[in-house]
Amino acid sequence: MAKLLVAPVSAGLDVAAASKAFAQALGAQVFQPLDASAETLLAQGKSDDWFDAVVGKAVALNTDKLVIEGIAPDADKLFLSGKNVELALSLDAGVVLALQSDNADAAEAAHRINLAKQLYTNSPGLLEGFIIEGAAASVGEEVARLTGLTFYGSSSALKDVSALAKREASRLSPAQFRYNLIDFAQKADMRIVLPEGAEPRTVAAAAICHEKGIARCVLLAKREEVEAVAKERGISLPDSLEIIDPATLVEQYVEPMCELRKSKGLTPEDARKQLQDTVVLGTMMMAQNDVDGLVSGAVHTTANTIRPALQLIKTAPGASLVSSVFFMLLPNQVLVFGDCAVNPNPTPEQLADIAIQSADTAKAFGIPPKVAMISYSTINSGSGPDVDAVIEATKLAKEKRPDLEIDGPLQYDAATVPSIGKSKAPESTVAGQASVLIFPSLNTGNCTYKAVQRSANVLSVGPLLQGLRKPVNDLSRGALVEDIVFTIALTAVQAKQMAN
Repeated sequence: MAKLLVAPVSAGLDVAAASKAFAQALGAQVFQPLDASAETLLAQGKSDDWFDAVVGKAVALNTDKLVIEGIAPDADKLFLSGKNVELALSLDAGVVLALQSDNADAAEAAHRINLAKQLYTNSPGLLEGFIIEGAAASVGEEVARLTGLTFYGSSSALKDVSALAKREASRLSPAQFRYNLIDFAQKADMRIVLPEGAEPRTVAAAAICHEKGIARCVLLAKREEVEAVAKERGISLPDSLEIIDPATLVEQYVEPMCELRKSKGLTPEDARKQLQDTVVLGTMMMAQNDVDGLVSGAVHTTANTIRPALQLIKTAPGASLVSSVFFMLLPNQVLVFGDCAVNPNPTPEQLADIAIQSADTAKAFGIPPKVAMISYSTINSGSGPDVDAVIEATKLAKEKRPDLEIDGPLQYDAATVPSIGKSKAPESTVAGQASVLIFPSLNTGNCTYKAVQRSANVLSVGPLLQGLRKPVNDLSRGALVEDIVFTIALTAVQAKQMAN
């Protein structure tokens, strides 16, 4: 069993008693996520802050057997409506609906259960069944027939719950991903250089990272410029935040840079000129092990960020290319999209390597990789050169890494929607369950990630670059402060993993 949430359908139900009954039957702990501070956050619209805090508290309990007290309907607190769905998703918990009714009318009870079911329509796999308190419990089996859900009796007389005990974790939720990412980064304690040191969003993100212990940031900029930005934006600069005037660093990296680029005949004079670019300077700091990672791109292009890394850092041993992924924090789970930022038209061989790199990245960040090779065709429903390339890439990836679950070609809906995956590719272990989606071209991948991000108001973290010897990560020029904070955290975690 992973986690179970008891979700009251009626206001008069004793959710504490129901939760305690399930906990005793399952040998689990009871967890109460809602308190006065939580209600304040929710009333202020700060749901993500609450969900992240809830995940942290659940982790602190150090158990994989948890029964969560759901939130009862309250006409005076409409902002709590529907939060049980998000709570279950955040904790990857199955849901048992709980109805209080003294009217032994199966049709009426089924109607109330079916209304509650509608909240979970867009979250398949969450609902595990229901219990009924009061006289209506006597017609529970008929209600089960009318609703299609399993009847587990009442809190005073639970039926067999062995199916619930066998439930396993099935997805990594956005709240779990955010919590894990920040926790991993805090433990990594890495020094990350930010070449765009006076850029307002970057200054704000660096301050947050120091306050939360996410990373030790180094801003490359003149102190007076950073302080002016902080004053204008109301940013409090922590004393621990390093601010270094890039002009004071240039000379110490001239000779090492000439050595790294001697095959290209780089002269000291040319090195000094190139080191005026703070991205080049920051990359040299990393090449000399003075920092652990680099984040840039709030004002620089992707090419400006990656080119110095390819010249001075080089690719990791065994890596044939550099690629990228975005972590897409959808309401139900976190998906990995690649490659959406680097390789325009990858060959089948390159597409296979991107799939393998992306699967390994997903696993490193706690996402069990099920890799779908995306196309406009599912299995053999279409044909043509583009489909053939995906078929070949899938074959090569499977040959290189038989330990990974990889399948394709799959259309996006067949890869991500269980019912469509079962219909279009019934033999596939990936279809309908994909956590890593590999797009056939940069055009397709970039358009898809931006469409999902903007249309569904989804937080996307990345791009995270794969295949370099040390972590260099690019930002979208439209990045928010929150995006930069998470990218710094990603970079810190990558740096720790590469150092091991």
